[in-house]
Amino acid sequence: MIVEINFDGIVGPSHNYAGMSPGNIASATNAGAVSRPRDAALQGIAKMRHNLSQGLAQGWFMPLDRPNAEWLSQLGTDTGGAEPHILAAAMSASAMWAANAATVSPAPDTADGRCHLSVANLSTMAHRSHEWTGTLAQLRLAFAAPAFAVHPPVLAPFGDEGAANHMRLAPQHGEPGLEIFVYGVSGGGFPARQHIEASKAVARRHGLTPERTLFIEQAPRAIAGGAFHNDVVAVANERLLFVHESAFADRDSAYAAIRAAAPWCEIVEVAENDVSLADAVASYLFNAQLVTLPSGEQALVVPTEALATPSVKAWLDAHIAGNGPIRRVLPVDVRQSMANGGGPACLRLRVACDPADVDPRFLCTEASLDAAEKAIADHWPESIATADLASPALIADIRSARLALLSALNLDALG
Repeated sequence: MIVEINFDGIVGPSHNYAGMSPGNIASATNAGAVSRPRDAALQGIAKMRHNLSQGLAQGWFMPLDRPNAEWLSQLGTDTGGAEPHILAAAMSASAMWAANAATVSPAPDTADGRCHLSVANLSTMAHRSHEWTGTLAQLRLAFAAPAFAVHPPVLAPFGDEGAANHMRLAPQHGEPGLEIFVYGVSGGGFPARQHIEASKAVARRHGLTPERTLFIEQAPRAIAGGAFHNDVVAVANERLLFVHESAFADRDSAYAAIRAAAPWCEIVEVAENDVSLADAVASYLFNAQLVTLPSGEQALVVPTEALATPSVKAWLDAHIAGNGPIRRVLPVDVRQSMANGGGPACLRLRVACDPADVDPRFLCTEASLDAAEKAIADHWPESIATADLASPALIADIRSARLALLSALNLDALG
C-alpha cells in the first residue's frame, strides 16, 4: 500500500552559521552567530516524534561525513590548509534539509511503475554542491528494493535543488498525479537555483506523462524577496495547493494550467494584502508540512515563528474558523534550523511508496528515536562559533559524534 513517508534529515554535529547562502535572508542575517548543534538536532528529533504521534509515517536520513575531506583533496587542500570560506563549505551541515536531497516521482506517475528518485546536484552553492555523493549513497541504501529507481544528479551547469522546487497533486497519494516543476530565471541579483533544463531532464528520466507534468516559472519578485526555493511560497498535498499570491511569474496562467490538468484540485491562495511576501518568507508559513492525517483531515505543521507573526496567525485563524480545507495547525519548534534558513518542510523529503519496500533502518520508531536522541545528547557539540571551525579538536568531535549515531542506529555502513 502506498503511503506518504516524510524522511527528515538529522541535523549534523557541524551545524553552524557561516552565512554561505546568498538569497536566503535568515542565513545571511544570522551569519557569524553561535550555533547550537545539539539543540538543533534534538529539535529535529522532537519534530519527527511529534509527526509520528499524529499517526504519520516518518523516516530519516543521516548526517553526511563532515568536513568533506575528499572534496577538500580535490581542491588541493585539507582541513589544516584550506582558506576559511572553503573550510566552512566543507563543514556545512546543510544536508539536514532533506527537501533538497532529491526529486521524487511515485510509482503511479511513472512509465515503468517504479518510484523514481533523482539526487539533486545543488550546483549553485559551493557548500552544497558536494553533498550529492553522500546523499546518493544513502538513497541507494534506503531505497535498494526493485520498487525504486535511484538516479545520479543531472549534469552541471543545470542547477537542480530537488523537491524544494517540485510539487505533486493527486486525489490520493497512491493514485496518478500531476507533477509540477517550478524553475527560476532571475530574482533581484540573487541566483535562480532551479534551471528548467534540470527539471525537464528529471521528468524525462522518471518517465512522466507530458499531460500530467507542468513546468512553471517562479516569480522573480519572490526570489528577490527571499524565496530561494519554491517551497518558501507554495506547498501541495493530495488535492490541495496552498500558495502565496506572489509565488509564480504568471499567476493566472499557472492556475489555469493546473486546473486544466487536475480539475479536482483546490487552490488556496493567500493574498498579498492579507500576508505580505515579506511576512510569508520571515514566518515560513508555506515552508510547512502540509499533510493528510489518518482522519483524512489536512493539517499544516508550521514553525512556531508562523504563529508569532500577526498577519500569518490572523490568516490561519480565519481559515480554520471559516471551515477551510486545512483543518488543523500544528506548531513545532525548529528554531535552530529556521535561523539558518530552513523550516519544517526544508527538513523533510516526501516519498510516496510502500513502507515495506524501504530499508527499515531508515524508518522511525519510538525506540529508534530514543536511540538517536541519546546519541545526540551524549555526543553532539553544544555550540559552535564560526571561528572554531578550523579547530582540530572540534573536527575530531564532529566526526566521532556522527559515527556514534550511525553505530546506535545500525548504519555503520554509511561511515
